[in-house]
Amino acid sequence: MCSTENSRVKIPTILHLMRLGYEYLSLQDPNVTWDKSTNIFTNIFYQSIKRINPELNDIAAERVYDEISLCLENEDLGRTFFTKLTDRSGIRLIDFDNFDNNTFNVVTELTYKKDDERFRPDIILLINGMPLVFIEVKNINNKDGVLAEHKRMQTRFQNKKFRKFINLTQLMLFSNNMEYDDNSSLPLAGAFYATTSYHKPSFNYFREEQEFNLTKLLSTVDDELETFVLKDNNLISIKQSVEFAENKSPDTPTNRICTSLLQRERLAFILEFALVYVKDASLQKHIMRYPQIFATKAIEQHLEAGLKKGIIWHTQGSGKTALAYFNVKYLSHYFKKKNVIAKFYFIVDRISLLVQASKEFKSRELVVHEIDSREKFARDIKQTAAIHNNFGKPEITVVNIQKFEDDPDVIKNVDYNLNIQRVFFLDEVHRSYNPKGSFLANLEQADRNAIKIGLTGTPLLGDEYNSKSLFGGYIHKYYYNASIKDGYTLRLIREEIATSYKLTLQEILEKIKILKGDAKKKDIYADEKFVEPMLDYIVKDFEQARISMDDNTIGGMVVCDSSEQANMMYEIFQRKYVNNTSVNTAAIILHDIGTKEERKQLVKDFKAGKIDFLFVFEMLLTGFDAPRLKKLYIGRIIKAHNLLQTLTRVNRTYNNFHYGYVVDFAGIEEEFEKTNQDYFRELQSELGDEIENYKNLFKSQAEFVVSFSIRIFYELIQIFIHIF
Repeated sequence: MCSTENSRVKIPTILHLMRLGYEYLSLQDPNVTWDKSTNIFTNIFYQSIKRINPELNDIAAERVYDEISLCLENEDLGRTFFTKLTDRSGIRLIDFDNFDNNTFNVVTELTYKKDDERFRPDIILLINGMPLVFIEVKNINNKDGVLAEHKRMQTRFQNKKFRKFINLTQLMLFSNNMEYDDNSSLPLAGAFYATTSYHKPSFNYFREEQEFNLTKLLSTVDDELETFVLKDNNLISIKQSVEFAENKSPDTPTNRICTSLLQRERLAFILEFALVYVKDASLQKHIMRYPQIFATKAIEQHLEAGLKKGIIWHTQGSGKTALAYFNVKYLSHYFKKKNVIAKFYFIVDRISLLVQASKEFKSRELVVHEIDSREKFARDIKQTAAIHNNFGKPEITVVNIQKFEDDPDVIKNVDYNLNIQRVFFLDEVHRSYNPKGSFLANLEQADRNAIKIGLTGTPLLGDEYNSKSLFGGYIHKYYYNASIKDGYTLRLIREEIATSYKLTLQEILEKIKILKGDAKKKDIYADEKFVEPMLDYIVKDFEQARISMDDNTIGGMVVCDSSEQANMMYEIFQRKYVNNTSVNTAAIILHDIGTKEERKQLVKDFKAGKIDFLFVFEMLLTGFDAPRLKKLYIGRIIKAHNLLQTLTRVNRTYNNFHYGYVVDFAGIEEEFEKTNQDYFRELQSELGDEIENYKNLFKSQAEFVVSFSIRIFYELIQIFIHIF
């Protein structure tokens, strides 16, 4: 490692961590020993867990260590170890009740080795002797450093010889000590955090929302101790340099993220509440995104202030269902400290959202109860027991109120129990609800003590009813512009259809109108003479997109003008394109075609990449998340927040994509601007110039060409450097 990297990043970071309360250990000290098969510092481990668990003797402590070492061999991404790490009821590896009772150390250049394979993180943090956190630092202006480290980490995580180390690690930080480049779609500069993966770790941005009193938070590292650290790293020569002095500031990007994530209060929260194992196609480990962390903290502050309702506005694709899961976990703990048992509900207003939410909760090992009838909900809401299962596992009840939202009598006469706290997460509260007949409004009468947290991905728009009067004001907000900068969602490219094709379609429409006379508009647009050239354009455009994007795994969806047009489009596709082109599989999703199970299977097949195209009319425009969906063809005008919901079907991150693509057959630009203006007028007092953040959802073709050219130029430079 070059001296500038040490003076600018590594040593200043170590000193900052010492100010945060981590004691520096020299690996050259003969009294400092560790088990090289796990890198657990055994002497510190034994002393710590015997202090935390006074009933343990030396033999029992050694037995605990042997169990840990054995479970770290598992092919479970560290799940068994994590269960032991966060267990409050058995033998405690960490004291979460009194976090200061744990032992905190920082070491540098600790080698992770198995047989002939090895790697050496720059900085390791030990909690009770266990290496739970590591930090990789890169020199400033080394823009390739973060990406290169990401690729190296991916290779290491796929190496089975490093299983124990991966299973043990909970949190990783990566930084080149630069500010984020918000104009780049790649994490080229800045400080990022992640948790482990057997495949490819996901780098997360962190933007602090809290102001710290650094005078109280940071202790002082005296000159003698600083000199010892420098000598231990053979860097005493940098002690008087201006650069070294400047980079000891707590305001550098690396030191800021260390303050945000590694101060004791935050680290305790992250280790206990911000990590989750998700079973999807494969087992994954997720860590809370920073807006989810601050939303959770905001909910707690809301409750502490005595408020019982409010709204979380987090843009589509930012993980609102995951946020609900994390709050089941955190609020259960919050109310347990008050000797109250929390009972959680997730309210949706359509069956597709019930299915989707239930799947997400089950993948995170919540016990899920599904309710889609008046009778079931009446029985459940009137129960005073908080837990339905026999295993004491955390659970949630997902309720579809679509069929009984205007029946207030369903939830009257609920038994009131001071030891039970009902918490309702209300999905999609940007929709208008009738305060006189709505099921949601009558929750107030059912249980006046209930907590109601509304979730929305768009601003609250509605002339007839005011959602905020029903659900309260905003608890926390996270907008499109921030989500795009953070890489959680993509900006969109709106593509107009070719001028020559517009003229062709117009000529066809005129001929159909002459032939059909006073036919309805939907019949004209569903005419085969119109649909076939439209479909030809779509298929050719999609084929070209796969070639230009160099990705044959992407899928497309056509939002048709009517169900009749969707039927005609599917019929022509089956006749003309099946087995004849590279784009040869399609499905039609309409409410009156097939059974629910059949439609569910088609959606699953599309997500799995078995279907190229979906033809829809009103279904799948909201609540449908398929990251491979990258081309959306809009065939009709969609109004207000429904338009934003539809557009964001293609804004999920996928492979190395930087944008989602919307092909506009219907002229949605005017409606999109109108919707923005409506939001702006309604929310101007609260949001100021937030309209600008929504305009930025789309990227113009001109911007795209410039951005694409810069990216290609940068990649060519990297190839040139690599070759020479």
